[in-house]
Amino acid sequence: MSKVLLGLLLGAILGAIDGACAGLYDAITKDQLLGIVLGSTGKGLITGLAAGFFAKRTRSLAKGILFGLAVGFALSFLVAALPSPDGKHYYFEIVLPGMALGAIVGFATQRYGLQSPA
Repeated sequence: MSKVLLGLLLGAILGAIDGACAGLYDAITKDQLLGIVLGSTGKGLITGLAAGFFAKRTRSLAKGILFGLAVGFALSFLVAALPSPDGKHYYFEIVLPGMALGAIVGFATQRYGLQSPA
């Protein structure tokens, strides 16, 4: 599987799982959960796409992990900066899983993705 396709697929799956985990919090209602899952899946897709394209250009496992981590941090921070309806910010609950998703996708695209012919 190509690096970009692997990044997209893994990012979408991990993003959906990340979003679904928001249902474990008491403050989240069922009508909010669908939007959270879709938003997290979108963040995962963008992170996976970026990590896949980065992996096509760079063959460094450490740089791939750091790049994925940075993209995951940036996207998650932007979302966490938006206040919830009650005015709270959930930086810890949003940014940490986003960074983990980015690091995992960065690792996987470097390690397991196939280099497509140029």
